[in-house]
Amino acid sequence: MSGQACARVTAALVLAVALVSVGECQPTPTPPVPCSTFKSCDSCVPHAKCLWCITTKNCSDYPVTWLLPPPSLCPLAEARWGVCWLNFEALIITLAVLGGCILIIITVCCCCCCCGCRKRRSSRLDRDEERLARRREEIRHRSEERKVERQARHDEIRRKYGLIGDADHPYSKFENE
Repeated sequence: MSGQACARVTAALVLAVALVSVGECQPTPTPPVPCSTFKSCDSCVPHAKCLWCITTKNCSDYPVTWLLPPPSLCPLAEARWGVCWLNFEALIITLAVLGGCILIIITVCCCCCCCGCRKRRSSRLDRDEERLARRREEIRHRSEERKVERQARHDEIRRKYGLIGDADHPYSKFENE
């Protein structure tokens, strides 16, 4: 075997041993503590999977299959979850009110943005229309000025060649005499 092939085999063996030894050194996870072992509200509610009932004074697993714990487990007014000083019923009402307020705020913001865009769009259209009207007026005014200048030139040419009966024109005097 060549030296390069021997180095590859050695590296592969070292890597395999390292992976196997890492797998062996990991500790096994500790099993979760059941909620029934907690004997006070303060020790029960910090765990998200546990629910404290004031009337029965016991800590039980939160029924994750239902959103609300059933009355057979504990009445909503007596259930504590997350903190001891807030009952589950008040927590649900508070969260529902906050959720409703957030939805109303989002709706109002969307409506304001849409109406604001329309107002901005209409004011932009008004500005564009004003600008175009001013430009049309300027074009019309320049056209009138050119028309007057053109008419003056034509009148001068007509006077020069006697096509207009003008008292100031030299040929018009001969015609009158």
